[in-house]
Order: sequence, then structure tokens, then C-alpha cells
Amino acid sequence: MKQSWAAVFFFILLHFFPMKIISSNQQQQPLAPALYVFGDSLFDSGNNNDLLTIAKANYLPYGLNFIKASGRFTNGKTIPDFIAEFLGLPYAPPYRKSKPDSVVLTGLNYASGACGILPETGLKSGGCLRLSKQVELFEETLKWQLQTYYKTSQELSYYLSKSLFLITIGSNDYISNYLDDTLIGKIIRKRISPDQFAQLLIDRLSDQLKRLYDLGGRKMVFFELGPIGCIPSITRKQKHSGKCVENTNQVISFFNNKLPGMLRNLTSTLQGSNFVLGHANWLGYDAVINPFKYGLMDSSNPCCIAWFNGTSGCVPFSIPCTSPDEHYFWDGYHLTQTMYSTLASRCINDSTVCMPFTLNQLIQM
Repeated sequence: MKQSWAAVFFFILLHFFPMKIISSNQQQQPLAPALYVFGDSLFDSGNNNDLLTIAKANYLPYGLNFIKASGRFTNGKTIPDFIAEFLGLPYAPPYRKSKPDSVVLTGLNYASGACGILPETGLKSGGCLRLSKQVELFEETLKWQLQTYYKTSQELSYYLSKSLFLITIGSNDYISNYLDDTLIGKIIRKRISPDQFAQLLIDRLSDQLKRLYDLGGRKMVFFELGPIGCIPSITRKQKHSGKCVENTNQVISFFNNKLPGMLRNLTSTLQGSNFVLGHANWLGYDAVINPFKYGLMDSSNPCCIAWFNGTSGCVPFSIPCTSPDEHYFWDGYHLTQTMYSTLASRCINDSTVCMPFTLNQLIQM
């Protein structure tokens, strides 16, 4: 009889105590009221699914380690997903999946695969939401949803000032524009130096960040461009020694080197703003060169079977590698959720990755 009562008591502990823990976690106050996401395929959570574009990821094996093939260009979660978990927020749903008559107070994702800072970037892939369009859509969200929900402008301003704005964009302006191996790309490179092109991107990007500030954004995190010269789409097309095409990385560095000064200038001139730079380049490069240091076995090849000798997206419904968590690259362009987890967690806590503040510090401001 004693053993029977012990079994019943153990059953109660197993089935009811964990439920109380989960309920308690769900009731905890999030660290920020909302997460708003802007950018390209590195952050896209499904906005391209219904667009007329070849840049889609709404089929397996994309989403293999996620709930489903949602439109995320990886096997699982992205950086915004991991940051949402840290903040205690739901994953920011894609803007194009949101209902016009409903108000989403925890944030939205406006990022769109293949797009860039420049309006012409991504056109050869079909339709996409360029950065200026993404900011425009956020303005519509503000006007038609948030302004109707909050009773006063003071309440809305406070909500926006405490929300987190996450941005990464610019890779496609190089991959599909300046570094494109077509005739158009060659003409652009002859007319514009790498430094001039980088400055053009910086100026256009600065304009859009100012627009977000004017719309109420105060806490903004921008992730710089990763080591594009190391992605399979580049390394498998160009001759190189070592693991990366260093000439390509050098071209990208002109843009990344201009980012800190631009963000510092915005912080100093836009009252109440805090712009944080996520140093994805050196961390990503270090993981390519020293994969074992990050628990990786392969930092050169895509995990999925990708089109055109591993230089593009995953072949639909193909069988990927058996250990995606040990791979750096998921397809010819994008990373696995393992690498996205590393980048996100380091930005949250490591002041050498996200500066001048970590995310932990930023949300307390």
C-alpha cells in the first residue's frame, strides 16, 4: 500500500508540477514588448512564400529541424527566432501572413529573401520587399494597427522605445549586384570602386534607419555582412587558396568598415537612440577557419543537396546530410541553425560581438 501511494505521489509530481512551471514561465513579463525584424533571407520568416520569386524556402528540406518548412532559409531557427526566445516573445510572424484586421503587439517580421538596400537588387529573382518597402510596411502597421490600439501618443512612443528593432541587409547588394559575374556586374565594377559602392549602400541604409527612428524606433541592432567570400556560392565558382575567396571578403570589408562610424553618428545625433553593431564577420570567419572550436565538422560544404553544384538553394525534398548541427552551411548561401544560435547567443552576452552594448545591456536601457 505504501508503494502504491508513493507511485501515485510520483505520478502527480511528474504530471502536475512541470505544468505549473510552464504556466509560470508563460506568465513572466517579456524583456521587451516587441521584436521588429527587417532584412533579407538571413532573417526572412516566410514573407517570400506568396511572392512571384524563385527565392523561396517553403519546402523541405528547409525547416527540417523546425515546426515545418515555414519560409526560413535554413534547417531550423534564425537569429531573430533565438533572440525572440531570449526576450520571452513569440517568433515574429511574417508581415505578409498577418491579418489586416488584427493587431500583433509582440512584433512582426518584414525581411524578404533576395532583396537588398538598393531597389534594383533582387529583381532578377523576381519580386521581393526591398528595405525601403519594408520600412514603408512598418509605417502602415504603425498607422493602421498600433495607433488605433494605443490610446495616447505617449503610450505608443513608450512601447516603441522599449521594443527591439533587428536588421541585417546588404549581402545581396554584393552577391546579386556589385559582384555579379554577368555583364551588368562587370559594368558596375568598372564605373564604381568598392569604396564608392560601399558608401552608396551606407548612405541609403542610414536614410532608412533614420526613417525607423522617425517612426519611433529607438533600440536598433544591425548585423554587419558575414564573410561572403567563404560561402559555397562563391568558393565553388572562383579559384582560391585556403577556405575562402579573400578578394571577395576584401570588397565586403569596405562596407563593414564604414558601419561603426555611421551608427555612432546616428546615436549621437538622434536623441534617445541606441544603435548596436553585431560583428557577424569576424565570428563567422573564425568559425569557417576553426570549425572544431565551434563544435563543427564541416565549414565548407552545404548540408543539403543544393542546385548548381552546391552553389544555390536546396533541391526540393532532397535528403540532406545526417548531422546538420555539425555543419556551418545549410545551402549555398545560408547557415545552419547551429551557427545562427552561436551568433545570437554571443550578441546577447559577448561585448566583442555586439557593441557598444550587448543585447542584455540594451534591453535594460
